[in-house]
Amino acid sequence: MCGITGIFDVHCAQAPDVLEQVVGRMADTMVHRGPDDRGTWLDAGAGIALGFRRLAIVDLSPLGHQPMVSDDGRYVLAFNGEVYNFAELRSQLAGLIDRPYRGRSDTEVMLRSFQAWGVREALERFVGMFALALWDRHERTLHLARDRMGEKPLYYGTHHGRLVFGSELKAVTALPGFDAAVDADALRLFVRYGYVPAPYSIYRGISKLPPGTWVTIKADDVVASTLPQPSAYWSAKVSAEAGLAHPFEGSDEEAVDELERLLRQVISRQMVADVPLGAFLSGGTDSSTVVAMMQAISPRPVSTFTIGFEETDFNEAEYAKRVAEHLGTDHTEVYVTPGAALDVIPKLPTMFDEPFADASQIPTFLVAELASRDVTVSLSGDGGDELFAGYAWYGRSSRIWKKMSRLPQGLRRAMARSLSAVSPGNWDRMLTGVRPMLPSRARRFASGDRLHKLAGIINGADSVESVYDGMVARWSGDCPLTAEFDGHAAPAQAPPPPPRGAGRQPPLSA
Repeated sequence: MCGITGIFDVHCAQAPDVLEQVVGRMADTMVHRGPDDRGTWLDAGAGIALGFRRLAIVDLSPLGHQPMVSDDGRYVLAFNGEVYNFAELRSQLAGLIDRPYRGRSDTEVMLRSFQAWGVREALERFVGMFALALWDRHERTLHLARDRMGEKPLYYGTHHGRLVFGSELKAVTALPGFDAAVDADALRLFVRYGYVPAPYSIYRGISKLPPGTWVTIKADDVVASTLPQPSAYWSAKVSAEAGLAHPFEGSDEEAVDELERLLRQVISRQMVADVPLGAFLSGGTDSSTVVAMMQAISPRPVSTFTIGFEETDFNEAEYAKRVAEHLGTDHTEVYVTPGAALDVIPKLPTMFDEPFADASQIPTFLVAELASRDVTVSLSGDGGDELFAGYAWYGRSSRIWKKMSRLPQGLRRAMARSLSAVSPGNWDRMLTGVRPMLPSRARRFASGDRLHKLAGIINGADSVESVYDGMVARWSGDCPLTAEFDGHAAPAQAPPPPPRGAGRQPPLSA
């Protein structure tokens, strides 16, 4: 991965050398994302400063240095991620732009794509994971964009009359004079879901750019501290609806073959690298499928990595080992002691710039640390459950809503009141002897806390989406933790990003 950052200081209040020094220091907060190279670029007349930290994956030469200027001088690009179909795009561009390329990087192909097709069409053609900042020197506009699924992060907002953005919040907060005020709504959302969803960030005035969108920012927008709403160039919902409208017409066997072809195509693209490459392997369906495809494509054993735990209930290393032996990978496993896992906890605030309550963060760090000893890039099975409806919440929410929607509202409210009338502790005591006799599905809800959550869903849900939202929520009531910020009610779901940022501009310091 790489790291991008930048400042749009429309008032040009700071000397160019000071502005460039500041953006360089902002970039250096992300040296862990890009240890191989560092770059800054400045348009002093416009007040634009871009910073970059590079992890070299394709074209390791200086010809892949960023920020990169297009060969016609119009565009300047700082880009984090990979565009996997850059070779195909390069072929398509051959008849449109005949000038020779300087190197082999996907960054240069992206710049040519913006030249040939414009920003939106180029984004629609990119297949990959990315966050980018594109400065148009002719139009004097800044484009920020994020990949379809939001794999690469991008934070942005106005702060005292300047636009600031970065791949991580630590780059944004390195802006001199940054006001690190906590956003109360973001805090409530964190308490509800265990993370801060887009478009919020934990800091007031700074937003996450939503997946599959881009935003075009002009000087007047920054002066007014009112940024345009992001525009979608891709939608998961629209894509799903298009698939339902035009379903696959072949047999089940043909569907399996087509899925395998698509997976092989996707994974082969992601294996293009000029550095050592491997994979995280848990032994589950998702990572095992990815590794199987990689090994079928690779002429040599794929490097695979697994973290094991002595506690049987949490250990997947045995399954991973069997998969690795079956596929013939070059497998590395390390069993983690409780002490080693505890040693990770003090490091978490330096890895995550805002609250994040997923327990997977510890094993994920440990397996990444293990893999980094041998490889630079590692594939994983992340995203499989989302794409193939692997989470039980999806089907469970649909089944609950199907039953709920048949009941009159009055009856639903009466059921909710009955469930809520007994405290969670009393429910647990009452269910102790009954639980073993219940069907396995019913046992999941046989606890006081879950029955109270179900009561809230029965009483308030008005769609399958709101049932799902209630099921995945970790906290459904008012949160005393946020009372000191203000008294507004917590939003049930993250709304579109509001206009944010205002105030006067303090001086930058060198």
